[in-house]
Amino acid sequence: MSQLTPEILLAIFLIFCRIGGCLMMAPGFSSSRIPMQVRLFIGLATSLALAPVLLDKVQAGIASQAPAAVLVYIGSELLTGILIGLLGRVYFFALQSMLSAVAMALSFSMPGTPIDEAEPLPAISSFIMMVATAVLFLSDLHWEVFRGLVDSYSRLAMGEGLGTRLSLTQLVDQIGIAFVLALRISSPFILYSVIVNLAVGLTNKLTPQIPVYFLATPFVMVGGLLIVYFAASDYVLLFMEAFSTWLRNG
Repeated sequence: MSQLTPEILLAIFLIFCRIGGCLMMAPGFSSSRIPMQVRLFIGLATSLALAPVLLDKVQAGIASQAPAAVLVYIGSELLTGILIGLLGRVYFFALQSMLSAVAMALSFSMPGTPIDEAEPLPAISSFIMMVATAVLFLSDLHWEVFRGLVDSYSRLAMGEGLGTRLSLTQLVDQIGIAFVLALRISSPFILYSVIVNLAVGLTNKLTPQIPVYFLATPFVMVGGLLIVYFAASDYVLLFMEAFSTWLRNG
């Protein structure tokens, strides 16, 4: 890289297309709390840092290609990066969806101040999502994202294109795995809500003159908070273990 030729600049730009597309969707990096300029500089810095490792693979794919073919490569690299980032983001989407259901089951459905997302979420959902995002960086799993991007050039070489059927199959399988994981994490809260509401309903049936539902709501909320207090750390570790397994093997 002693001389910057047009071929080298084009190769670096193609590396940036895949890495920038991934970081645009990857959990943590795509947060709306991070300014757009910072995300752009992270993508550029990462592309330049990985360029010496990836230049040979990328230049071999664009050697003596027509301009129209280069445009196809740019679009293909962008879609490949977005797919890689989306496959990881699906885990957080599934966890967020099930946490919203948990918040509704525990009577914590009132939306609070948006922290990691642009839309306001219930306070308990925002808290656990913020913890999961923080653990992602504290456990150095974000480096696994970059390692996976480097390995992606061995599995999805530039110029081969992005198979629509294969991509949709991977995405659907990933959504199924992520929602099963999120359901495992949220199942104790949902089971607790079903049992408590059944007990409250039976009590209300036996004593219809007492507004049992209104009186029991604070106790239902306290019980849910106790479950969060004793089990939240285990659930976050279970989620991050599954996510890290996908990062290392996916």
